[in-house]
Amino acid sequence: MKIDIQYKIPKKILTPTSGFLYGYSHSLNPYAGCAFGCSYCYVRQSPIGLFRKQAWGTWVDVKQEARELLIKEIRQLRMRNKEITIFMSSSTDPYQPVEYKEKVTRTLLEALVESPPDFLFVQTRSPLVTRDIDLFLHLKDRIRISVTVETDLEEVRKRFSPQAPPIQARLKALKEMKEADLPTQAAVAPVLPFSKEFPAILSNVTDRVVIDDYSGDGSQGKRTDRLGISQLYDKEQLEQWYHNRPRQFTAEEMKTAFRSGQIFVGQQGFMPF
Repeated sequence: MKIDIQYKIPKKILTPTSGFLYGYSHSLNPYAGCAFGCSYCYVRQSPIGLFRKQAWGTWVDVKQEARELLIKEIRQLRMRNKEITIFMSSSTDPYQPVEYKEKVTRTLLEALVESPPDFLFVQTRSPLVTRDIDLFLHLKDRIRISVTVETDLEEVRKRFSPQAPPIQARLKALKEMKEADLPTQAAVAPVLPFSKEFPAILSNVTDRVVIDDYSGDGSQGKRTDRLGISQLYDKEQLEQWYHNRPRQFTAEEMKTAFRSGQIFVGQQGFMPF
């Protein structure tokens, strides 16, 4: 699929947070739009997804001069003695394919190494995240890297997010970061149908897991219902994996491989230290 890529200079790079991300002072999005275009992405039903006259997943705006903006905004916040806790990213994937060439995310991380926040949360589903291990290590005591792994079944991944990276590549990325002694987690969010081996598979690559279902879409599942995601489930999967909001079931399954203190459900798993 050809992606429409445009280059824009934003007025600001940090966005004050609220709602689901109430524990953070700001979100940081290196791009607008996301080429992964996951079927269940709640951003499809947000203003940025609804008001653009292009289908979600077909366009990406590259934010230029982002590094300079970030340094300037952090400096201003520090002058006001503000706590700076950053969620990267809330409405895009910072390591989507365009990042290989544009490296906006890497330049932002370089700025954060130079002017460290109090806490940085990195959320992605891309194995490209391991490229920046060298920078993460500078922020080791104030960072968590979260990699989405919604299922261990590749056929399920292909059905719900065909443009997203393969599951095995994400697991390998988590393992590499764990071996680098970085704080990581697997985000089983949203929960998709998985095998009995899934908990053990995750426990081999990370020490922490966070679980959520579509009720975590910012509207208790209403946004997801409007997307018609239920149609992607096999008939025998609908009751257990969609209608019953499976995060509690998944949390119980994870107890076969994780201690209770390593399992988080919903919003709590995405909060700062």
